[in-house]
Amino acid sequence: MNKLHPRALAAAFAAIDAEAQAERARHPGVEQRAAVALLTVAVCLLLIHYLKFATSFEAFLDWVGRQTGDPGLYRHLRHGRWYELYTELWWGAVHLLGYVVLPALVIRFILRERVRDFGLHWGETARYAGWYLLLAAPIIGFAFLASYRQDFLEHYPFYRLAFRSGFDLLAWEVIYLLQFAFLEFFFRGFFLHACKPAFGANAVFVMVVPYLMIHFAKPWLEASGAILFGLFLGMLALRSRSIWGGTLVHMSVALSMDLLALMQTGHLPERWWP
Repeated sequence: MNKLHPRALAAAFAAIDAEAQAERARHPGVEQRAAVALLTVAVCLLLIHYLKFATSFEAFLDWVGRQTGDPGLYRHLRHGRWYELYTELWWGAVHLLGYVVLPALVIRFILRERVRDFGLHWGETARYAGWYLLLAAPIIGFAFLASYRQDFLEHYPFYRLAFRSGFDLLAWEVIYLLQFAFLEFFFRGFFLHACKPAFGANAVFVMVVPYLMIHFAKPWLEASGAILFGLFLGMLALRSRSIWGGTLVHMSVALSMDLLALMQTGHLPERWWP
């Protein structure tokens, strides 16, 4: 792993600019491609923001009940033991739609390119493994220290019944961790690869703005860290030509934060089934 200093970062951004210039020469119309990507990002973030909440899930159940002639569907699910987990599954499905499905349709049918070329290859992830470890390790260490704070314990895990059983915790973590793969594809795959030919290395800085904004509901330290975190993950995604290093970093950090919160409160599940 190269040493971290301004000259190395400048060289990395210069290499990204050189790649972008070569792509502009091969593919005219990169400005229109960037415009399509930015509009898609705006629409997808709008949909996710307003559809991800439990109230939207309730409205959906009400609509399904009216269509199927079963108006009691919502009441039946609402009083069941799994309702809270259903709302989290809805949350994950909305992110799948906004972060993956819609951008993939745009890539395939509007940009007319291969979805897998937008960061889904493993690429040179192994070459940059040291950098990804450098990002993950201090954040996990900081999470350990933060786990002694009450505001941290009140915030994680997002699924409030994760302590109820091993199944609850496992089901929640599958939904939660997959969401980070969706997120990385959206920001460090679709967004960056669609905008890089037009913006060069500046695509990383453009990407960080909406990436920061989705963290506004988080504790302020986490939201502030999203700026540097997003910049480094963006640069590494372009250099490695892959989203998977960032995905593994996100997953390891998120899993650590949930488990630390449960351990500190003594709420690790003691049984498999609720």
